[in-house]
Amino acid sequence: MSTVLERLAARWSCVTPEDLPDDVTGVGRHCLLDWFGCALAGSREPLAELIRLELATPGASTVVGTGRTASARDAALINGAAGHALDFDDTHMLLSGHPTVPVLPAVLAVAEERDLDGAALLTAFVVGVEVECRIGALLAPAHYLAGWHATGTIGTIGSAAAVAHLLRLDRQRTVNAMALAATQAAGLKASFGTMAKPLHAGKAAADGLLAAMLAARGFTGNPAVLEAAQGLAQAAGGVDLDPARLDGLEDRWTIRETLFKYHAACYLTHASINAALALDVAPDEVDSVEVHVAEDSLKVCNIAEPATGLEAKFSLRVTTAMALLGDDTTDMAAYRDTRMADADLVALRDKVRVVPVSDRPGTRSKVVVTTTDGRKLQSEDDTGIPATDLGLQMDRLSSKFHGLAGPVLGKKGADRLRQAALDLAGGRDLAMLTRPANPSQ
Repeated sequence: MSTVLERLAARWSCVTPEDLPDDVTGVGRHCLLDWFGCALAGSREPLAELIRLELATPGASTVVGTGRTASARDAALINGAAGHALDFDDTHMLLSGHPTVPVLPAVLAVAEERDLDGAALLTAFVVGVEVECRIGALLAPAHYLAGWHATGTIGTIGSAAAVAHLLRLDRQRTVNAMALAATQAAGLKASFGTMAKPLHAGKAAADGLLAAMLAARGFTGNPAVLEAAQGLAQAAGGVDLDPARLDGLEDRWTIRETLFKYHAACYLTHASINAALALDVAPDEVDSVEVHVAEDSLKVCNIAEPATGLEAKFSLRVTTAMALLGDDTTDMAAYRDTRMADADLVALRDKVRVVPVSDRPGTRSKVVVTTTDGRKLQSEDDTGIPATDLGLQMDRLSSKFHGLAGPVLGKKGADRLRQAALDLAGGRDLAMLTRPANPSQ
């Protein structure tokens, strides 16, 4: 019987641009646009500058938002970390992580270095997402619950699959690329709320790229590295992996199920934020707040008293309190370190109690507010439902993109980059995309 990686390589290594349905191409462009906005804004974060100071090997690949270039591997790492610096990039429930950020920086860097076109880049990107989401589905939920950050671990394999496709590696070398990526997989959830979390994404992009490059030269790995004894499934989650579980995903384009963030915090806080925003209550009327969420969410975003803006992004108590106070949770600037110590936020935060519910999906939340005069107000929200109206999604993402990219590129520059992202699949020269991604161009 074929291994998981062999089955994935057989299905995805031969995909062509013509194989992509129109809506798959559309969602792929949405992912691209959203990532560029996040990476441009993230390029101004201290962690991005620290990585740039350490990694700047000369090369032909764009370092987004800087007007500089670097080697493909360094650019993938820098851009990957920048794209996840704000924790504002897209997510996917099958992956239990962020699908675009470990894959797109790798294929962008290699495609630019090798002068490939936009159609090749977009197709390879979709392949990487399809591969990582399937592996995520196979390892879920044990891998993530054991403490592994799937964006960093499984994302490395998606990156390798995407770059292998871009390099047109044959089936066996594609298997080797993914196997080499799997043995490099890393990223711990204990790092959430620190600079290390975005580093996971950057490393996934760079290490997947390296894996594919080595495989292209003939470097080999274990094709059963996922399901073998002491392989990734057992070592990083205790899963007995059955390759036959791929059968139910055979004809599914999982990229259609990508979820986009409209609050600049951990996705598992979004339903609570939305539910709180729907309540008609003034902050001074609040006596107590209960946030009913999936029990597993407490392992991800339940920092009770965050001291920094990064920690606040992983705090159900603080993000709910911010929503009730009227803070603009869509604005990355709202998560300032100084804001976390403000008396009004601390006072309301301390009125919030997180209530774990064993049978509730992680994307669903109920917020119950008891007022000072004894009334009980409640609202529920579920952020796990992918958009069906892609036009509306494009409008929302365009607004978000301009808010992120505009301060870096200016309005005209952001407009040019947005249009280039939307035109990408037509075989366009990648310079049409990378040139406007720099403020000096």
